[in-house]
Amino acid sequence: MYGNFVKLDITGKAQVTEVFQNIKPDVVVHAASLTDVDKCELNKELAWRVNVEGTKNIAEASTQTGSFLIYISTDYVFSGEKGYYVESDSPEPINYYGITKLEAETIVRQTMPEPDFFIGRPSVIYGSTPAAGKVNFALWLIETLRKGEHVKIVTDQWNTPTLNTNLAEMTLEVIEQRLTGTYHTCGATRVSRFEFASQIADCFGLDKKLIDKVSSSQFSWPAKRPTDSSLDTSLIQRTLRCKPLTLDKALDRLKHELTQKQA
Repeated sequence: MYGNFVKLDITGKAQVTEVFQNIKPDVVVHAASLTDVDKCELNKELAWRVNVEGTKNIAEASTQTGSFLIYISTDYVFSGEKGYYVESDSPEPINYYGITKLEAETIVRQTMPEPDFFIGRPSVIYGSTPAAGKVNFALWLIETLRKGEHVKIVTDQWNTPTLNTNLAEMTLEVIEQRLTGTYHTCGATRVSRFEFASQIADCFGLDKKLIDKVSSSQFSWPAKRPTDSSLDTSLIQRTLRCKPLTLDKALDRLKHELTQKQA
């Protein structure tokens, strides 16, 4: 059963405070963010306002209402030079999106009293439903390949892609346990973007010959991308009953979810 929905601009401190005082939430899952990496680089003022000031407003309001805060961060807080990062590795973002998300993590730690917060870091979130109108990588790839169109996918960027429903399940268990601290809440498989695309094509019976290998140097993105921002999920796997899914299992679930939607 769904509760009442309230439209909220997290950059408006007074509005956030008013909504929190009216609702007095027990738990807050803060997933609102400007995630377009290039847009963050081109409009730094907007990125800071949403990702940093918005998070500060949420954290301060959560403190006032005694709410347990779950902040959804990103693998892009890391430089990508090492890969397979563990939670104790030092963050060093190389683009403005990562800078704002790391600053937001710091604000959560400094604002929220122990032990009232959890920071989760996913990586390349995808799923059967677009988030806030933004089509994720998997849906875009499936749709494009079904049209018989070629796609250029880089072979020199590695991540640990995260199925959104798996992330949701882990988040629900975090709430149930009132787990605190910083954890990597992503998928369990480290893959390159090209490998990720190839496995999607295999799972959905699409033509892999349409996927063209390219290197990152062939793109001129406004924002730098980490070469290898993959995350180690050992800690969360030892802690939760709901485990991060391996990529093959995640894609099988994605296929099932899309089939259910179309039925």
